[in-house]
Amino acid sequence: MSPPVQRKLTTILAADADGYSRVMEADEVGTLGALRAARGVFSRFIERHHGRIANTAGDGLIAEFPSVVEAVQCAIEVQRELAEDAQRGLKFRIGVHLGDVLVDGDDLLGEGVNLAARLQSMAAPGGILISQQVYDQVQKKLSVGFEYLGEKRPKNFEESVAVYSVGAAGDGDTRSARPTRTPERTTTTRGPSSWPQLRSEALRLGVILVVLLTIDVATGTPFWVQWPALGIGAYLALKAVPLIGRGE
Repeated sequence: MSPPVQRKLTTILAADADGYSRVMEADEVGTLGALRAARGVFSRFIERHHGRIANTAGDGLIAEFPSVVEAVQCAIEVQRELAEDAQRGLKFRIGVHLGDVLVDGDDLLGEGVNLAARLQSMAAPGGILISQQVYDQVQKKLSVGFEYLGEKRPKNFEESVAVYSVGAAGDGDTRSARPTRTPERTTTTRGPSSWPQLRSEALRLGVILVVLLTIDVATGTPFWVQWPALGIGAYLALKAVPLIGRGE
């Protein structure tokens, strides 16, 4: 009987070598040596930050950490160590996500692992990408730069996710937080803002009254001009009140 599926919340670090097949084709022996050396760096720092390697496949690996901060700090230190030794010839992309995973023996499976792997695939060689869940936990606890890259839709995922890139340790606190949506401005119709503008509008309305007065004279009745004249007068008076209040 198979053991029941277990779930847990954990921080997943996914790493993969950039252009591994191409480099391997050019120099198999040298590339294998570089991969072994890089794995040694990963193992050392993962252990130092209290994580564990859950599984490896070819030139990649999946690790988990009980602490989100330790996972991101590990990623930073690994990339810094690898960058200092260019002779290894391999650059790794790293993705870090905090999410729910399925536990199968020592292996980790599920959407949480998949998202970490997708973040890794979107990272630049030598770079680190983290999810919103990770950013929320570390942005005030690590003195590194964070840059919001926007909403990205990982391959085979139905919804987009917020993605951040992580700078190197020592970059300083140059966080670029997720921007807030700026409310759209509502366009309102405003009346005249000065006496000349009010006089100009009064002249235009006066032309209308002259036309209506002409109709009244022609028909022998005061019907057409009487009520519009009262309305226009009230309108102009209301527009003049703010100008009077400003002392113009």
